[in-house]
Amino acid sequence: MTPPRYVPGHDLLAGRGAVITAAAGAGIGGATARRFLEEGARIVLGDSHARRLAESAEALAAEFGADRVAALPCDVTDEEQVGALLELAEQRHGRLDIVVNNAGLGGTADLVEMTDEQWSKVLDVTLNGTFRCTRAALRRMRRTGRGGVIVNNASVVGWRAQRGQAHYAAAKAGVMALTRCAAVEAAAYGVRINAVSPSLAMHPHLVKVTTPELLAELTEREAFGRYAEPWEVANVIVFLAGDYASYMTGETVSVSSQHA
Repeated sequence: MTPPRYVPGHDLLAGRGAVITAAAGAGIGGATARRFLEEGARIVLGDSHARRLAESAEALAAEFGADRVAALPCDVTDEEQVGALLELAEQRHGRLDIVVNNAGLGGTADLVEMTDEQWSKVLDVTLNGTFRCTRAALRRMRRTGRGGVIVNNASVVGWRAQRGQAHYAAAKAGVMALTRCAAVEAAAYGVRINAVSPSLAMHPHLVKVTTPELLAELTEREAFGRYAEPWEVANVIVFLAGDYASYMTGETVSVSSQHA
């Protein structure tokens, strides 16, 4: 199959100030950061891995300009750190237009073997973290009165069953429900809230730690017979964050054929 073509930027987010969580490294968060910069945005990156975050921010700043990239370590289970991350966007870029809630935590365990700690940790990062960031962003966007956009990262596992994923599936289904309910409330402030729902998005580091057998099994389920590149998910996030999606809110967009 012909590899996907990387689409160049078209200034779809020119002048916007954006925050992206879990944005260090080569995954969806890192790809979203790059795509936002290519589309003209100014960004603040958050991640709980301080070293990887600093390396990612330094590389992007060298390529796109130090005035357009800032970063701050952020654990989304800590409300003060979430507030500080959003505050940095307003301080550095003078505005907060877009928040991408990408932070999430997975794991595999059958329910009968799953501990309370495993369950709670996945939900606290994946669902509660999205809640904390959404609440903090809405409070700021309501105060400024300029509107804004929030894009959450869900998963097809929030729709369909998969063994060993009860905690992750529950958290991602919760992200979808949170997106719908928050969108209804946020509309009064001129804020749109949507979500993307990827299935299998891989990058080289993740491929290295996945067995060839499992990767083959997962890719066989995909309509295109391959996994998504992280930037292909980021492209949909760009669309939802931009003006082409001006009448979309409360939606979860599947970036996969496996929405059921």
